[in-house]
Amino acid sequence: MKIKKALCCLLICLAISWLFAGCGPKDSENTLTVLNYGKYLDPDAIEMFEEETGIKVELEEYVTPENMYTKYRAGAIDYDLICTSDYMVEKLIQEGEVLELDYSNIPLSENLDSTYFEFSKSFDPENKYAIPYFFGTVGILYNKDMVDESKVNSWNILWDQEYSGQIIMADSVRDSFMVALKLLGCSLNTTDDAQLKEAQDLLLKQKPLVYSYLVDEAQDEMISENAAMAVVYSGEAGYALEFNDKLAFSVPEEGSNMWIDSWFIPKSARHKENAEKFLNFLCREDISMMNFDYVYYATPNQKTRKALDLDLQENTTIFPPTETLNNCEVLKPLDDETTMKLNLLWKEVKAAD
Repeated sequence: MKIKKALCCLLICLAISWLFAGCGPKDSENTLTVLNYGKYLDPDAIEMFEEETGIKVELEEYVTPENMYTKYRAGAIDYDLICTSDYMVEKLIQEGEVLELDYSNIPLSENLDSTYFEFSKSFDPENKYAIPYFFGTVGILYNKDMVDESKVNSWNILWDQEYSGQIIMADSVRDSFMVALKLLGCSLNTTDDAQLKEAQDLLLKQKPLVYSYLVDEAQDEMISENAAMAVVYSGEAGYALEFNDKLAFSVPEEGSNMWIDSWFIPKSARHKENAEKFLNFLCREDISMMNFDYVYYATPNQKTRKALDLDLQENTTIFPPTETLNNCEVLKPLDDETTMKLNLLWKEVKAAD
């Protein structure tokens, strides 16, 4: 009799738990699950959105676009909104993993300069899937007291024995190979085996000179003067220059990567309407300004840029001039075979003594 009562109680408890499980936050209409680079959204802006809309934002972060792809493809979390780099947006569009945007729900997208929608057509030809968030270049952040400034106009300085142990390279397969490929006079989107191997040989030759392979931490190392130079994104350089006036930034004459980080709504989205509300919120001038101040990358929001101090508007580190952008390429997604090959080459570089 006691066993039957215990079993009955257990079944009742399970039924109650199942009933309330359906009311949990994961199934609530008032949630939004966002996947973004680390330190790429002002936490105060997120809090404002939550207060204004009653929508709870669950934020997940990643380091590189390849990390993002792995997280998304794992399928463990139903992301509603993702921000990542151009070539990875294109890859997911090609794979049918991106939903079309309803711009009637994002009227403030008109605040964005049409120039950057034009740039976006290189990976989103009809501007149906992605909204630009930040843009910039990749170059060399260097300490003027430690580096011969006449040499930073070429990627070749990163192979100069004089700076052994003082060079920070990007801990990113596409960015590091971009440097070597551009130095070789190749496209950063090459799929040619011989060119990729030649680029790997250059990176292996360089490795004994490298202080560290970093991404977000590179700017802090340069501010602290722990290295002479670092391969960084232009926004990181602009931020670092604010904290150490010995630093400067150069986009080498061989050319570089012009990147656009964009928002898109993945096929996994359960709350598309909430995602579009958040996109509209991000396009608002005051929120765009908050995120610019927090991230310090070039914003495509023309109202925000016009509201900046003149010296910031004319800062060529943050806002690259047209001639610099015209000497850059936008990364394209590589086919699976080349991607696997490139990842293997990169692992061999990282594992080399």
